[in-house]
Amino acid sequence: MESLERKARSLRFSDKEWAARAGIRNETLSRLRRRRSCDFATLQGLAEVVGASVAVIDGNVPGSTDDGRFPAQLSREYEELLLDLCASGDVELQRWRCSGPAFFMSGLAVMVASHSDFDRRSLLDLAEALHAGSSQVGVFAMWLERSPVRPSRFLPMLSVGMRHAA
Repeated sequence: MESLERKARSLRFSDKEWAARAGIRNETLSRLRRRRSCDFATLQGLAEVVGASVAVIDGNVPGSTDDGRFPAQLSREYEELLLDLCASGDVELQRWRCSGPAFFMSGLAVMVASHSDFDRRSLLDLAEALHAGSSQVGVFAMWLERSPVRPSRFLPMLSVGMRHAA
């Protein structure tokens, strides 16, 4: 709820305006701040107003590092999930957002964009939507330095997986 509230403030919405646009009463919004839970429809309505969405995250996606930029660990199971996502060719923003920390996923999209079998422009657009600036050389270099995914391992595995799927 805090991140949605920050977005509402950045859009200069008062509580009254934010609640009205979400189709709820101002009192409801006020009560939500004191609660630990909220019904999905209300939360989704508040999110949509500020350009966000609510998602169910696969239990196989690990937590993130303290800075929130990378997964805390890269298990084989999680690596397989990432390989499947990349091999699918799916560039749907929400699916990628739900698959890991936004900065990490943006770097993964930039890395996969270097593979000749993929739509480079779509992947770079996806990367920028996940994290602005991620396709810049310096930002991607930092991603490469800190990422638990090694291109020298991941890209050949992606190629093999694509050949088996074909």
